Amino acid sequence: MSMRELVVLGTASQAPTRQRNHNGYVLRWDDEVILFDPGEGSQRQLLHTTVTATDLTRICVTHFHGDHCLGLPGTIQRLSLDRVPHPVAVHFPAGGAEYFARLRHATSFYETAELAVTPIETDGQRIALRCGTLEARRLRHPIETYGYRLVEPDGCRMLPEKLAAYGIAGPAVGELIRVGHLDLDGRRVTRDEVSVPRPGQRFAFVMDTGLCDGVYALAEHADLLVIESTFLESEAALAAEVGHLTAAQAARVATESGVRTLVLTHFSQRYPDPGRFFDEARAHFDGDLVIAEDLTTVQVPPRRVASAG
Repeated sequence: MSMRELVVLGTASQAPTRQRNHNGYVLRWDDEVILFDPGEGSQRQLLHTTVTATDLTRICVTHFHGDHCLGLPGTIQRLSLDRVPHPVAVHFPAGGAEYFARLRHATSFYETAELAVTPIETDGQRIALRCGTLEARRLRHPIETYGYRLVEPDGCRMLPEKLAAYGIAGPAVGELIRVGHLDLDGRRVTRDEVSVPRPGQRFAFVMDTGLCDGVYALAEHADLLVIESTFLESEAALAAEVGHLTAAQAARVATESGVRTLVLTHFSQRYPDPGRFFDEARAHFDGDLVIAEDLTTVQVPPRRVASAG
């Protein structure tokens, strides 16, 4: 049975707090289990979830500031310690290849895991997955930074009542889906006649950035958007200066981009009350809103239901 959910490992920016670990997020999406931005302590945070290092199929790093990558050494070594039986893909900004090399071999260990290292070299770079396409877009931050989105291709939902009306059942249904039509008693029945469109689902991950085209490209029609909101609007000038977003900005992006579920995270330690982020974002976004907490799980919302017409 497929599972699509976000497991939050940590939600702090720059420095952890007593309540918040450094960044770390796991996306379960069918047969892909993707670890995003493993900050310091991510390996231990995994122990408090149902995700194991052996489950991981892919690691995506947005940039090489420490709160987004200092968990890489322990995670990579754990893959070898557990003798993960499958290759684990790793993506990161190509300009940070030297940082990745240092982190990968930060200490002595016996490397048995197979890492399929594929740096992100261009804005808009796409990586084909079994479940869809992983796309990277350039963000605006003091160092090279990319956000990621996972896009499932559009499909169709077969309508049982219309299939029954044509007497289509069993293996013929599969053939109709694959070929696009069936010839029955001298009449051609097309797939469109017995189905409705099924929009593919979309997940977006946007970390350290100021407002830019890449933010909107990633967020466009996302079913689940995970986005940094380091500051509140009272510090908007500071946010712009250091390349970060406020809760209000993130919420406006979500509204303008047609996002269904918005997850705010990457909070500055200067704000002990997470409710302030909720209140500020709610003024600009009326969809499902989550203020991320460590070790919580957020479900990807159910598919949009297309009308049968």
